[in-house]
Amino acid sequence: MPEGDTIARAAAALHQALAGHTVTRFVTALAHLARIDDDTPLAGRTIESVTTRGKHLLMTFGGGLVLRTHMRMHGSWHLYQPGERWQRPRHAMRIVIETATRVAVGFNVPDAEFLRADDLRRNRALGRVGPDLLAPDVDPAEVVARMLAQADQPLARALLDQRVAAGLGNVFRSELLFLAGVHPATLVSSLDAAQVAGVVDTAVRLLRDNARPDAGQRVTTGRAARGEALWVYNRTTLPCRRCGTAVVSASDGLDARRVYWCPRCQPAVPVR
Repeated sequence: MPEGDTIARAAAALHQALAGHTVTRFVTALAHLARIDDDTPLAGRTIESVTTRGKHLLMTFGGGLVLRTHMRMHGSWHLYQPGERWQRPRHAMRIVIETATRVAVGFNVPDAEFLRADDLRRNRALGRVGPDLLAPDVDPAEVVARMLAQADQPLARALLDQRVAAGLGNVFRSELLFLAGVHPATLVSSLDAAQVAGVVDTAVRLLRDNARPDAGQRVTTGRAARGEALWVYNRTTLPCRRCGTAVVSASDGLDARRVYWCPRCQPAVPVR
């Protein structure tokens, strides 16, 4: 699943390419979007902005119309020149938005809807989103309070709860747990406010570093030049970059996403 930094970079690229331009053609394979376009055609509207809220991408058009998309596990937005060959098969196309100079294609987008700008605050999907860790005005204290309220949950699951804080995904949670020296099964109640605040501050810093438009591969170690971009994610059985112990992993939660950790750097907390 694309994480907050990936969505932010996609939104920045789309905004730079499309904002201020007029839609010349709109095509969709999603029937509910096509019905809206029949009533309020997209062609002829100016694209005003492309922004994010957590992992949701919001494309705003003239007249107060907003296209909300969420990529889930496999969705993505691509930008092309008119007539340029797509990098993904045509059957994966869900949305096409064309201007005179660029073509934006949403591939395998499973969650999309048109909204009125006035209705954003009442939207169910957006209403479930917690503080956006990439928002310039995010209040870390609010995120810490929401995290501490998940006292009976393992920190590994609280980090993925978008109602607590929006933007983190499976890669960042494993990396944050490693940097904090916390075992994935550790309950939030086992941590004090200062420890949770440290995790939140690190999360904000890493997301912002990796959301920069000029950021390349995702890096959490500061060692990209040495070919060591990540600490533990997707490194099962490989040596920990800090102590040499073999990294382990396990499926976690209802969606069975794998979490990765170093047994030595992140010792399990004894059950009390």
